[in-house]
Amino acid sequence: MAEEDDTRIRILQSLRGKICEGKNLGPCSGPNRQRDLCTFCTISLDQEEVFRTKVFDKSLSPFYGEDFYFEIPRPFQCLSFYVFAKGVFQRDLPVGKVSIRKEELCKFSGKEHWFGLQPVDPNSEVQGKVHLEMRLNELIIENGSMCQQLMVRIIECHGLPLISGQNCDSYATVSLVGPARFDQKKTKVKKKTSDPQFEETFYFEVTRPNSYTKKSHFQVEEEDIEKLEIKVDLWNNGNLAQDVFLGETRVSVKILRNDHIHRAWYLLQPKGNGKSKTDDLGSLRLNVTYTEDNVLPSACYTPLRTLLLKSPDIKPISASAAHILGDICRERYEAVLPVVRLLLHHSRLVSFVSAIAALELENTQEANTIFRGNSLATRCIDDMMKIVGRSYLTVTLKPVLDEICESNKTCEIDPIKLKEGDNVEVNKENLQGYVQKVFSSITQSSSSCPPLMCDVFRSLRQLASKRFPDDPHVQYSAVSSFVFLRFFAVAVLSPHTFQLRPHHPDLEVSRTLTLISKTIQTLGSWGSLSKNKLSSFKESYMYDFFKSFQEDKCIGKVKKFLDEISSNVSKESSGVEDSVVLKEGEVQKRAQGRKRIGKKNFKKRWLRVTNRELSYHKHRGIYPRATSLPQRGGGMQEESPVHYNEGERARERQKRKRKEALCIMPVKNIRAVEKLDESAFNRKNMFQVLHSEKPLYVQAGNCVEASEWVEVLSQVSRCNPDRMGTYHPSAYLAGAWLCCRSLSDSQPGCKPCTPTLLANLQLDIDCDRETERIFSLFTSSYSKLQKMEDACASIAVYQGPPREQDDYSLFTIQDSKETFHTVRQITHILKELQNEHDTRSGTAQYGSQENPIVGKTS
Repeated sequence: MAEEDDTRIRILQSLRGKICEGKNLGPCSGPNRQRDLCTFCTISLDQEEVFRTKVFDKSLSPFYGEDFYFEIPRPFQCLSFYVFAKGVFQRDLPVGKVSIRKEELCKFSGKEHWFGLQPVDPNSEVQGKVHLEMRLNELIIENGSMCQQLMVRIIECHGLPLISGQNCDSYATVSLVGPARFDQKKTKVKKKTSDPQFEETFYFEVTRPNSYTKKSHFQVEEEDIEKLEIKVDLWNNGNLAQDVFLGETRVSVKILRNDHIHRAWYLLQPKGNGKSKTDDLGSLRLNVTYTEDNVLPSACYTPLRTLLLKSPDIKPISASAAHILGDICRERYEAVLPVVRLLLHHSRLVSFVSAIAALELENTQEANTIFRGNSLATRCIDDMMKIVGRSYLTVTLKPVLDEICESNKTCEIDPIKLKEGDNVEVNKENLQGYVQKVFSSITQSSSSCPPLMCDVFRSLRQLASKRFPDDPHVQYSAVSSFVFLRFFAVAVLSPHTFQLRPHHPDLEVSRTLTLISKTIQTLGSWGSLSKNKLSSFKESYMYDFFKSFQEDKCIGKVKKFLDEISSNVSKESSGVEDSVVLKEGEVQKRAQGRKRIGKKNFKKRWLRVTNRELSYHKHRGIYPRATSLPQRGGGMQEESPVHYNEGERARERQKRKRKEALCIMPVKNIRAVEKLDESAFNRKNMFQVLHSEKPLYVQAGNCVEASEWVEVLSQVSRCNPDRMGTYHPSAYLAGAWLCCRSLSDSQPGCKPCTPTLLANLQLDIDCDRETERIFSLFTSSYSKLQKMEDACASIAVYQGPPREQDDYSLFTIQDSKETFHTVRQITHILKELQNEHDTRSGTAQYGSQENPIVGKTS
């Protein structure tokens, strides 16, 4: 890993939330009103789509229920949610949109809000910024009198949108606008770029009164200043089609009153500020949380990280920094996750979870209520299972969930909800078959259970037995309450949340999954396997259905499974052995070795990367294990898979047909993965995979996808012995590298490769970012931290019941002196870190590229 720049600050952005539902979508009256709208939603960063829901059939008030999470890899101005009506014989039609500017996202963070839909007007769909310079000059004309000349220089633009998936052919019009004049000039067209460099200067004559006399300090008179402005419009040249509006900005000439030269970046704005009246288009319920972390160099976090990593060793555990954070941020779910990730990365999580679980058990009075609440211990274990158990869920549940979601068998057994023509016995048989498959998949999966989960379950089992020695079942219920109730049952209920399915299931499938989840919860819950528990079911149809599962062999399978995943023999953590799919999706791939630039050189392919190999296929399908075929040499075979011999080749091709890989590359042969300059092929969101043969050039669907591909491929190949130190950021075309103009295709790269963080491949944990999140959480809850400090001081002084119980009754203070000591350490570290932030992160000047001017300048 390259040495880190000790002054660099990383700005990391992420977005998570949920597209919940729509209400009364479409115009409320008139000929455009449609009763049977099939709609879907998209999410766009500026004008680039980065997420899409599935299509919801025939409803004006659809329930989407789509969760989303992604890292934002580039600067953006506006986050937009679009609702589209699915077209049958024509293109999809926009119904409306919700647009939220980046600086306003904090107003809505973490809570659900209803947003009214606004019209999707082509003149309001803008993004990007423009760099302008204005200057007033004095000229002496032929008759000897003075006149004024306004110089406007349009330097460049940045971040213009894609048009029909391609970089735009942009030009600008520059106009001097006043009450009685409109002088317009036009730049040249800059082709195939989203960041055009114009560098063109235009001159406008500014009319002045005859009585004007030269002054030592030139100033424009008030009556002229108020009436003139420069208007810059950006357009995409449509050639034979109509030109497309890209955005505008207006700058009043009076900005030059106090300074004869003005140079600044301006955000492009909608035409006429995008204001238009329209009918009610309905509303959208959204939950959006935007996070921006300004991550300092790693050394800055050493004191806070060290204090947090000591948490498992602190006695009592309630006096530790990690527990204090959970205590003061009790109502904030996001407070637990960075602590879990940090401790997990440093192999300190099991001991911490064991300590906080023991603390919770001290206050648990009955065995049948063990780990039932939403405590710090249960939240930590929940997050741990979601992080380390992702591949476990994929291996165990994905095949059967795919079958359930795609087979469309009816499983409703509630007599009230049955539709006309439904046969409840057939439905019950369908449901029972699905439950048996899910149940068998789970109870036979112990060998796939991650070692860390097994270690936590073993600790819980021992703690529960020690706390309730007279109850022989509590050791099992302590484990089953997590692995069945909080892990498998939740994943069955919401497979899209765990990336087991691409979208939220439709209503009928969702109902089937709900019934399966209920059954699995009860089958796996050790206490409810007793037959006398059947009377506790409220629904009579569920009571009857559960009777078929109350057999000794079912109880025996659950017990055997729980024994295996919580045994005293810890599994050896031997790394990643099974082939695990890390990412797959549709991309545009450039044919290797082509020397010309053209659309025909790019073809759609299904790219798939596992922990063992990278492959691409002609179509999406169910592929064989990536390691099932041997490789020729150590390189990558272009468009021709490898087979054992000619006879087997024919049989294999006939068997696999379209599912066959066109190309397979072992990840051990990847030498670097880097983003590609868009100038190479005039395409955005491209990256290159460098190996022993010709580079593989790939275009992702959007900036988020491109960033995720680069991250996954970089991580999976980060320890390869032959990794490159330099690379070419552009392509080798027409006999030369476009970046450095070197003529040799074997010339070493002209740019250093991007350092790869040594994150865990499966967990992908950035410890500095997690520590920065913890710092932000402590800072935002600083008032509670001070209350805890006051409470500890009060208890230590009076050595008795606190005088003002309400101020700190919610805190867990077992040892006031030890807790006080930790709190003081935390506050000291927070001040030091805040000073580091203040010193290193100055606010960019207004009008700079990092902080462009918004709206019309007056």
